[in-house]
Amino acid sequence: MDKPSLPKGTRDFGTATMAKRQFLIETIKGVFKKFGFLPLETPAMENLSTLTGKYGEEGDQLLFKILNSGDFLKDVSQDLLNSKNSKSTTSSISEKGLRYDLTVPFARYVVMNRHEITLPFKRYQIQPVWRADRPQKGRYREFYQCDADVVGTDSLICEAEIILMIKEAFSQLGIQDYTIKINHRGVLSGLAEVAGLKDNETTLFVAIDKLDKIGESGVRKELEERGVSKQSIDTVFDALNKRVIQSETAAKGFADIAKVFGYVQEYGSTLDHVEHDLQLARGLSYYTGCIFEVKINNVVIGSVSGGGRYDNLTQAFGAKEKLSGVGISFGIDRIYDAMEELKLFPEDSQSSSKVLVCCLDENYLAEGLKVLHSLRQNDIPSEVYPDNKKINKQLEYADKKSIPFALIIGSEESQSKLYTIKNLRSGEQLKKSLDGIIKLVK
Repeated sequence: MDKPSLPKGTRDFGTATMAKRQFLIETIKGVFKKFGFLPLETPAMENLSTLTGKYGEEGDQLLFKILNSGDFLKDVSQDLLNSKNSKSTTSSISEKGLRYDLTVPFARYVVMNRHEITLPFKRYQIQPVWRADRPQKGRYREFYQCDADVVGTDSLICEAEIILMIKEAFSQLGIQDYTIKINHRGVLSGLAEVAGLKDNETTLFVAIDKLDKIGESGVRKELEERGVSKQSIDTVFDALNKRVIQSETAAKGFADIAKVFGYVQEYGSTLDHVEHDLQLARGLSYYTGCIFEVKINNVVIGSVSGGGRYDNLTQAFGAKEKLSGVGISFGIDRIYDAMEELKLFPEDSQSSSKVLVCCLDENYLAEGLKVLHSLRQNDIPSEVYPDNKKINKQLEYADKKSIPFALIIGSEESQSKLYTIKNLRSGEQLKKSLDGIIKLVK
């Protein structure tokens, strides 16, 4: 029998890891709630007709398809099978796919429930997504996204609040050295105009999006291979390097970014950690306005958050009403990896209990259970060591689980009702009444 294994690009999360992940998720969730967002969930699978054509050519190739139920080859012709045309065959044997992100399912939900929701509609969503990508450090095939979107308004106040949410979340997580990059699809469209690539925008955007990975020479090579002239390529990089784009479309983009920055300052915040990056493109084809990307500096990992404004996504589902939306996605897995590398998780994020009740022998177990009940009644996460073991074994268990306090009950404690409370981090040991212990721990 083969040894059990996991598909590449997926992971198990042990209890210690999950405790840290929960700390991370709950922190970001708290920020979303603070800014007025409500929770939403959508199914893991969507119809392929919902997913395809929304992410650009490269995104479509990374969709995980789900085989139709039953005998999925029953109605496929022999000619099609013999052609070995995977694209045509797939469309005949697969109608559903795993969601690639949370934005497109959200847009689908809005269109289906337009008459039940109140606009502007603000929702956050924290669920796994799947991409048939090549696994590497910081890049997984199954990973969680943590999104907040507002749809039904084109006000740039929403963009400003995205910047404020990112700053608030990172402040609470203890992340201090990071950069929020912002650009505008109008700026990039203006760049395409001056370079004579208006009809080839997507090719340009996808290539520019790789600048930080493959550099200018790599992007030049990719554009050449896609048939873009050397003159157009030179114009693109001349404009990027000089930060000058003579285009009304670009001017509108620059004005929007200036307005967003102005709103951030009117809130009483600053523009520290924020920069306008002309080279930021974000490859997803549905963005139409401001776009965002966040990087944690001094860690070997890609962007940890990204998003932007989309004006036409709901219309892709046949909606007659044009609903503009804007959103941000936090990459939980990458932020986790960065925080691990920077040692930013607080010690108590790994402990499920605050107190371990330790009985010196089984004669005190009944009293220990009453004490445990009182601790829990006072909202103190606690547990009892269930077996009759020596005290050193019980304290070792608490230490391995990062439980900060041990409450010890022996004959002396049982008679006096003054229990020994030991701080397992400092080593300090006191005798207190149960009420005194509850106040100390809380």
